[in-house]
Amino acid sequence: MIRFRSFSLSLLLALPLLQGCGPAFVGGAAMGVSILHDRREAGIVLTDEKIELKAMAKISEEPSLAEHSGVSITSYNQVALLTGQADSPQVKQGIADLVAGFPEVKRVIDEVEVAPRASLRNESHDAYITSRVKLALFDLELPDFDPSRVKVVTEQDVVYLMGLVTEQEAHAVVEKVRYVNGVKRVVKIFEYIAAKS
Repeated sequence: MIRFRSFSLSLLLALPLLQGCGPAFVGGAAMGVSILHDRREAGIVLTDEKIELKAMAKISEEPSLAEHSGVSITSYNQVALLTGQADSPQVKQGIADLVAGFPEVKRVIDEVEVAPRASLRNESHDAYITSRVKLALFDLELPDFDPSRVKVVTEQDVVYLMGLVTEQEAHAVVEKVRYVNGVKRVVKIFEYIAAKS
């Protein structure tokens, strides 16, 4: 089954795009503020949301995948990160193949484990770690660094970091996250950009 937390979040983020003009304006204003801080182009931000929603919808339409997995799909700059659990290598591969088949997806990073589904307690603990990591990033004192530019995904106490960052930012972020209580491992999925001269 697809993880409800990811679906709900993505659905909430997409609602302004699906509603009428008034709500879309308010939602669009909020999204506009977010995009001002994002290093992705506005169109890519929307494409990433579309990839996540489309992937979850397609998986839910396939009982052989949906009933035998608990996965989350996170897209950043058209790179799709797959996390969670699958009942078999065939289910794991089926999900990866499905997402890789989307023309908008440039690359798939498959971190799905063949293992029993995570418990609600584990998912809550992962959400807690994610919030602690995000909070810790506000303590970084780097020129032009905005912690909202780092996408944080936690699965079974492993923290995945996505974003468009400089090498200096990446190093500082990883060093900070490594010491957050509860983090077992940090996986960088950053894309590097040139530092401003």
